[in-house]
Amino acid sequence: MGNGPPLTIDLFCGAGGITEGFRQEGFECLFANDVDQDAIKTFQLNHPSVDVDDGPIEAIDPFRIRGKLGLAKTELDCLTGGPPCQGFSINAPGRFLDDPRNALFQQFVAFVREFEPKTIFFENVPGMVSFADGLVLGQVVRQFASLGYFVEAKILFSAHYGVPQERWRLVILGGREGYSPTFPSPKYYAIARANFTGGKNLTYKLYDAHRESLAPMVTVQQAIGDLPPLGSGQGEEHTGYTSDPHSEYANRMRKGTMVLRHHVSARIAEINLQRLKYIPPGGSWRDIPFDLLPAGMKKARRSDHTKRYGRLTPDGLAGTVMTKMDPHWGPAFHYEQERTLTVREAARLQSFPDSYTFQGSRGAQYRQVGNAVPVLMAGAIGHALRNCLEGTI
Repeated sequence: MGNGPPLTIDLFCGAGGITEGFRQEGFECLFANDVDQDAIKTFQLNHPSVDVDDGPIEAIDPFRIRGKLGLAKTELDCLTGGPPCQGFSINAPGRFLDDPRNALFQQFVAFVREFEPKTIFFENVPGMVSFADGLVLGQVVRQFASLGYFVEAKILFSAHYGVPQERWRLVILGGREGYSPTFPSPKYYAIARANFTGGKNLTYKLYDAHRESLAPMVTVQQAIGDLPPLGSGQGEEHTGYTSDPHSEYANRMRKGTMVLRHHVSARIAEINLQRLKYIPPGGSWRDIPFDLLPAGMKKARRSDHTKRYGRLTPDGLAGTVMTKMDPHWGPAFHYEQERTLTVREAARLQSFPDSYTFQGSRGAQYRQVGNAVPVLMAGAIGHALRNCLEGTI
């Protein structure tokens, strides 16, 4: 690494969770790509100095991009990205890279081959570990190894890095000769409940003994409790704060802005308002009287659909932030207000700072937030990679 900031390229960048986390750790992103038109507009608005491409990645020539950026091989410090999980399939282990359904991963590999970055940060859903009995993960790791990278995989829990949310991501870190990136150790004490099968040996396991050495987890109330109260259908796209930040987390999220954006509550149907009256914090559809249940759920077993029509728990973690703030999908209700979460509240739970502005319709904004890698989780990984690049532990 030279005297300037470490340089990155962000493929499948979405709204920019990884790039924002890395930016907070001193990295500079040079190029980013995504085909989601709303997401790439959000990315460009918040990272205006980055050269972005909104076309299909299959149409991008890595050689041309390297020439455009004026980078020599091995000059790029980190290539980041996570091809959509539906972009992976396998029929025969030996033909993984020949399968056209894996074209998105092939393009990531093409960038690795062309740029020869010092390090790689590849992320995906934990289910990739067990997909096709682990053959896909094995092929991904072997492909990076064949290009000269020492590679390790781990499944990280976002709450361990100060994110007030139960979200797991499979992370693969790779380094060329002379670079051995390590995974960030948990900084916050949170008990993780795995919502996936396979790969539990790749997670960090915390015990009671860790409680004293780690910071307490950030709760939902600490994350969003300072935001102005709203009723169903209330709020404004641009407004101000009505109280001082009530937690260290809220203070951090407000840094750099006096304007509160995207704090608008969707108007919910009267029937859902009736259902909501019966749901306590941490409750779900099981608390709704039978005659008020949606027709399709009246036949459900009590063990099914565990988080549908859920209210958040103020002193706990949020469930995985969804791409659609619909109570029929999962826990979408505020812990004490009679409404679903706003885009800003969802963004807070993903650790996007309040200065981060999202583009597109409200539905598109929820999708961008829900698809993102949590900013603080990305930042923890970026911090570990920067230590590796600088030769420190």
